[in-house]
Amino acid sequence: MATGALALTTQRAGRTVLGTAPADTGALRFRSGGQWQHATAVTGWSWQGGVLTVTADSTLAGATVTARITPQADRYQLDWDVSGGSADQLGLAYDLASAGHWYGHGETTTPNGGPATDEPWPLDSGQVVHPGFGPASYNMIDPFWYTSAATGLRVDTGDSMDVSINGGHDGLGLFTVDSAATYKASVFVESTPLDVYRDYIGIVGKPAKSDATYEQYAKPLWNSWAQYYTSVTQQKLLTYATELHDNGLDGHTIQLDDRWESEYGNLTFNPATFPDPKGLSDKLHAMGDDFGLWVTLWINLDSVNYQYAVDHGYLLKSAADPSKPCTVSWWNGTAGIVDLANPDAKAWYVGNLRTLMSTYGIDGFKFDTRFFDEHCTPDAGYAQSDYQRLGAELADQFDLQGVGVRVHWTGNAHQAGFVTRQVDKGTNWKSLQASVTQNLAISTIGYPFVETDMIGGSTRKAPPTKDVLVRWAQSASLMPLMYASTSPVETVDSTTGKPVVYDQQTIDLYRAAIQQHERLAPYIWDQVQHTLATGDPIMRPLFFDFPQDQAAYTITDEWMLGPAVLAAPQLADGTSRTVHLPAGTWYDVNGGRAVHGPATLTGYPTPLGATPVFVRLGAPGAAKALKALRP
Repeated sequence: MATGALALTTQRAGRTVLGTAPADTGALRFRSGGQWQHATAVTGWSWQGGVLTVTADSTLAGATVTARITPQADRYQLDWDVSGGSADQLGLAYDLASAGHWYGHGETTTPNGGPATDEPWPLDSGQVVHPGFGPASYNMIDPFWYTSAATGLRVDTGDSMDVSINGGHDGLGLFTVDSAATYKASVFVESTPLDVYRDYIGIVGKPAKSDATYEQYAKPLWNSWAQYYTSVTQQKLLTYATELHDNGLDGHTIQLDDRWESEYGNLTFNPATFPDPKGLSDKLHAMGDDFGLWVTLWINLDSVNYQYAVDHGYLLKSAADPSKPCTVSWWNGTAGIVDLANPDAKAWYVGNLRTLMSTYGIDGFKFDTRFFDEHCTPDAGYAQSDYQRLGAELADQFDLQGVGVRVHWTGNAHQAGFVTRQVDKGTNWKSLQASVTQNLAISTIGYPFVETDMIGGSTRKAPPTKDVLVRWAQSASLMPLMYASTSPVETVDSTTGKPVVYDQQTIDLYRAAIQQHERLAPYIWDQVQHTLATGDPIMRPLFFDFPQDQAAYTITDEWMLGPAVLAAPQLADGTSRTVHLPAGTWYDVNGGRAVHGPATLTGYPTPLGATPVFVRLGAPGAAKALKALRP
């Protein structure tokens, strides 16, 4: 701490591993009257009961900052607040370079299209500008960040934040809470990034179970969204399932996505497009598939169920006027949201789902949208973050069919063991690359059962080219689960309405990816059990396993699948790539040879039929992985 300005410098073995921002920005920042202020000269300190208390002046006359630091062997707790000055936001500011590279956060909002087409890895290699970073966000996010210097930051808040990491290429990490309440943070100081991650999991908890079954890990789920979007009908879905089945593109479930309802929130099949839903269900079951439905707690104002829910007090109330229902805009109109904190409302909603299951033979659900919105106000005694818990408890009653649910921020979300699906991606190479780095980000904030967005992407763009679709399937085959939609047989271009027919090689290569993933399932299932015991992620960056390998900290197109499998699929247009192998002896599955690392393989051949994958000989599970992968 300097006497001229309050700063926080974290050292390990005499070396700085995390430092706050320069004095002109300030380490402890607060906003008052729309202007940013920060702590300046230290005016006093005391040490009592294992807590260091520091007081400081600030750039705002009459405002004083008080910080309390509680050190432990592997972390310290930092609590601080402002007295005087009428602050309405508090924030920490760090010099990003002081800690090397930064990771964590989850799905990023960026100026370059994130999270749909951009997920910087590491975070400081791009720009993250993420207002509304909070428990009501649709993004899969947690207030946890870690660094290549093996430090980490967790902000303990139930309020929304404004997060900027290298925004405007300023080299700063700004972590601002939209509240004047005491700012509470844990700063971890460890030997490796994996140790920091484990410290974090020690706070939020590891999965108590896996929501997905062995079969859901082994085979893909086929969802109708990117195949038909909202133009889906009963006959189209049956044709889709039949073509997949006839071409050996086996999955465990056919899931009907958005626009099966008569109106959003009615939870009733549209008789014009689905005249015989029970007959459809029976035919899908006869082919060996489960049948799933997309659902949401958002009820559009033109739905019959909306007025019923209003009359019974089943909807969240408006933050602007709590005497009225909250109305929110979304991609399908304007809606109210079922209030899960109201036991009667929750029972009514669950009853509707149970009726769908018993009447039509529905096996499970894909829960979409959010369980809360910032335009709404929580019930008395509840916070925004409680609705993540309530959403997790709701979803946990049903089979989510390997497509998971997007809940985050709370221990319930971590401990429920849900599969996590990404936000919708584009259909191009950039989106495929983002799907990989985004999985690494989600997986290393404590959600280990990850999958990409639907293989091939799903944002109403032109369908993926043959190469993108095949490479995406190959990439997903080396992840914990495969979440599929665009059929490699044929699909529809939503921008033109015209059919797109893929060739036989596309079908064959996609099938080969599915078959490789299914052969790997015994190894993947072992990793699921290891995660349940330890909380460690299954899909993870190379530096989790090889922290001394400096090259591993900036690799964006390779990952470890458990301790034995290194995946390096082709994620860009081309027929060769560079592969980095850390220390150890690796079996090159495509090359049929052993390679001693560390090694850099330049010009490694990647024709469309080849997926570079390496097995670390002697690692736990190596024999099982070799059996699955070796021709």
